[in-house]
Amino acid sequence: MLRQAVINCRQHEAFLKVLLNDVVVATDQVNTLERDLRSVLIQLQNTIQSKTAVPTNQVYPKFISLAKIWTGFQDEMVLLSVISNIQANLEPFTRSHKEVLQDSVLQPLLTGLILRTDEERIAETSGLDGRVEHAPHFKNLEFLFPETTRNFSQLPLQYKGFCGYSIAVHDRLLLPGNPLVGVLRYKDHFFCFTSKEAAVKFAADPDRYIAHIAEAAKRSPELIQLLELHMQFSTITPYGKSAEPGHMIEKPLTKRDSGIQTEVHPIESNIDPDYEWNEWEMRRKAIKLANLRTRITHSVQTDGSNFRRNNATQIYLPKTQDTQTKREKGTSVPKPSVFIAGLRGCKSQTTEAYKVDLTLDVNTHNDICD
Repeated sequence: MLRQAVINCRQHEAFLKVLLNDVVVATDQVNTLERDLRSVLIQLQNTIQSKTAVPTNQVYPKFISLAKIWTGFQDEMVLLSVISNIQANLEPFTRSHKEVLQDSVLQPLLTGLILRTDEERIAETSGLDGRVEHAPHFKNLEFLFPETTRNFSQLPLQYKGFCGYSIAVHDRLLLPGNPLVGVLRYKDHFFCFTSKEAAVKFAADPDRYIAHIAEAAKRSPELIQLLELHMQFSTITPYGKSAEPGHMIEKPLTKRDSGIQTEVHPIESNIDPDYEWNEWEMRRKAIKLANLRTRITHSVQTDGSNFRRNNATQIYLPKTQDTQTKREKGTSVPKPSVFIAGLRGCKSQTTEAYKVDLTLDVNTHNDICD
């Protein structure tokens, strides 16, 4: 019960710090509005003075500025009212602690112990003796200090500045860390501790202590929002980043690598070159075809353009023909034949030769051939 009471008090303290920060910002804003109001009133007084008539282009801008300043005062009043209501709603939590944890209950537990505030513990370790010294086994880790780090006071400390070693070892004990001891930089996160010994032990095995803190947050879910452990619990979102006001648990986003492979042409392609998906384009083509029905094509040819056109002529070549009959008939004439007798075997000195015409008559020759 004491552990839960400490966690509840730390939550109450965190809310009060937020409200205090809002009050400080509101105070600065009110001071700025007061200075602006005083300046505008002085300018307005110098402009009007004892005049009976003042040009509107000189006085109206001053009145408009006064109206804006007055609206700013009203907004700050509303903000202060809201902060007062929140503080009043937080008061019952403090009263319940006083009623449950009375002095009669706490006094036996505090016998022989020295109570120290957070400021006293931080003051004890703020000297040079309380700083972490760089040792050889810290070669993969880095401790940051104000002298060697720019904007040291603005580093985003893990666990809202509470000591991670105390949370893991001392069963969810929330003790503010001292950045002057040395801020451990591990995996782009910054951790601060209450003492040099806690920093050295945490740096020896950071992953183990981080896992212990996550397990402690499971036993006390209120630590998730208080220590801002949203990176370790993917289903929990911060108050300011919740999609729905008042809801912290959301469906986790599952991410994984995936791949897919398809065929080049899984479906037989049927590309229609005349296909048109646009309704207005189809309408335009339909009107064009409809208009063609009422159009007449005219052509004119002159003497000068007669020989400029392209002409083409086609002829049919004569084809080869053969004729065949059932009779084959031919004619022949007699061959001339002449015999000269008396040239051989002549016994006298004088040769007497006789010419004998042996050529047949035409009719006789044709009869012989037939």
